Formats: sequence, C-alpha cells, structure tokens
Amino acid sequence: MTPNLDAVKKTMRERRDRRCRIDEAVLLILATHRRTISMVIKTIDIQTISIDHITIRSSKDFGTVKSKLESTILRIDDGIFTLLRYRETSRALRELEALPALSIFSFRDHGVLLQVAGLERRAIQYDIGNPLTASKMTRHRISAGLYAPVRVLLREDSDGVAFEYDRPMTTFGQFADPDLIATAQQLDVDLQAALETAAQ
Repeated sequence: MTPNLDAVKKTMRERRDRRCRIDEAVLLILATHRRTISMVIKTIDIQTISIDHITIRSSKDFGTVKSKLESTILRIDDGIFTLLRYRETSRALRELEALPALSIFSFRDHGVLLQVAGLERRAIQYDIGNPLTASKMTRHRISAGLYAPVRVLLREDSDGVAFEYDRPMTTFGQFADPDLIATAQQLDVDLQAALETAAQ
C-alpha cells in the first residue's frame, strides 16, 4: 500500500515541531541553570586576612601539660545552655557572670584518630573560651561566632610538646569593630596567660 504523501509530510512536520519544542525547552533549562550558577557565584566573597599563629612550647611531658591545662581551665557546665534553651535568661546570665575567664567547651583527640593510619601520636584539640565573652563579640558582628570559642591544639611532635592556636586579636580583628576588638584583646591576654601557666 502506497503511503499518503500528505500524511507523511504532516507526520514529519509534527516530529520536527516536537524536536524544536524539546530543543527550546532544553535551551531554556540550560539558560536558567547558567543564571542560577551565576547568581550563586556572585554571592561568594573571598577576603584574605593576616593571622598570627602562636606556638607555646613546654619542656614538660604531654601528660603533665594536659593535666595542668585541664586543672587550670575547667570544663564548662552544660547546665547553662539548658537554662538558655528554656529561656531562663536571668538565671543563665548570673551563672555566666560567675564563670572564670576561660572554660573548656569540648575537645577532640586527634592522636587517637591517627590509629586508623597505624600511627601513635599525641594531639588534642580544645575549644576554649567564655560564653559571655563570645556574646559580647557576636552582638556586634554575628560572624565573630566563627572563631568563638578559640581552638587550641596541644600536641607532641619531633620538636617536643607545645600548644598551638591562632591569636584571637588577628582572627577577630578582621571585623574592624572597636568594641569587638577590645573584647578580643582581653581574650588574647587571658588565653596566652593560661596556656603559659599550663606549659610551665
């Protein structure tokens, strides 16, 4: 049976039109995707800052320095955060004001983690700070929360036992806020004094 020429032409036109619509849809999706990527890229800001990295060495063994640090700077009472969760702000503030200048928030044992690589090392990372001090900085610039509490590494390496950390004045100093910087200066003094005491 000879196919109807008009029917064949009509079918071909329909297929061509359908392909065109698909191509247009694909182009629209790609264009939208490119615009989305472009919009995302435009929201990324990169700022280069200068950081002072501090190393405080100790002639003592790792265990002695660790014990002295943890007796000099005590673990924070998590009950304070429970009070804040239940909006007991007045009571929480009284508790915060009674805290020492510095507390250990948490710690991570990087030395133990290296056992998976078959290595025996001693290295503990501490989060050290003061919640009230942190709030005095983040109330001016919420981005300061990136550096509060301060991370301090106690490690034993080929050059002996040492504390390492980035100086708060330089991490917080990037925000160029006088009130924030004044608080960071005191944090700087308190932290260095406590670590030097633990290293002696």
